[in-house]
Amino acid sequence: MSKLKSLAFALCATLIPLSAAVADTWPSKPIRIIVTFAPGGTSDVLARSIAPDLSKALGQPVLVMNKPGGNSTIATQDVARSAPDGYTIGLFISAHSINPYITKSLPYDSKKDFIPLAMLALMPGILTVNPSVPAKNLQELVALAKAKPASLAYGTPGGLTSGQLSMQYLVKLAGIDVTEIGYKGGGPALTDLLAGHIQMLINSPTSTIPHVRSGKLRPIATTGATRPEALSDIPTIAESGFPGFELYEWYALFLPAGTPKNIVNRLNTEIMKVMASPAMVKRIADIGAQSSKDTPEQFAKFLEKEDKVWGDLVKQIGIQPQ
Repeated sequence: MSKLKSLAFALCATLIPLSAAVADTWPSKPIRIIVTFAPGGTSDVLARSIAPDLSKALGQPVLVMNKPGGNSTIATQDVARSAPDGYTIGLFISAHSINPYITKSLPYDSKKDFIPLAMLALMPGILTVNPSVPAKNLQELVALAKAKPASLAYGTPGGLTSGQLSMQYLVKLAGIDVTEIGYKGGGPALTDLLAGHIQMLINSPTSTIPHVRSGKLRPIATTGATRPEALSDIPTIAESGFPGFELYEWYALFLPAGTPKNIVNRLNTEIMKVMASPAMVKRIADIGAQSSKDTPEQFAKFLEKEDKVWGDLVKQIGIQPQ
């Protein structure tokens, strides 16, 4: 046997036990979940909901860290640059699929720098109006906008989020002239909608449902293909005259590229167990969302579809990357 072959065999013999040792000792320190938005939003709520049970399952603290800014790119870059050792997890939303089409130069590659780990929630947006608006459904709202061009204003959470793009797409399909008012988040936009400063908004059901149930806002339609259980009395946009309209906000976990497969599978297994608990199933349903049981491979295929959906939509709306 040549010296080169002997060296190769010796190297393999060394690496195999080392890999097994890593699998046996992980996790040996706290794990952090980096949330791309400020505390209080749906992303933050989901991260803090799963952290305690995931900590129990793994036997290590699971810490939630909020890093807002840059339309989620700041936190996403942090995850991309973290060691691929299973101790850093990113909680991203649909902006992860949107950003490559609206930003000329991202500080990371949205596909190559990450491993899709687990889908937490798939949530449609909900279009609501201030009760001062006489329209009771989407057909009436479109008719009102056409009868009085530029008389209605809608709010957007800013940053070309799924809520903003969903509204821009609907405006284009309906062929209506309405005014867009940008806000730094869904919260301020919702506040102005409640006050009547804007007339309509597509926003997360999480923060909107309580105001719908109290009668402070009138629901018009949801953006998904079907009606979620918590929103079963509200028609979809597709049902309301725009067949094929199907857009969602998703919330999911990612790992840095290069994370060992055994760690990816262990994390996915434990996270899916947490999400399948009766408490989490109810919590997800109550916010008008649906959970997922996808493996990392299945989740990756979902992302391929989502990337195409948002890429095509950005082109149809006519948004130029900045």
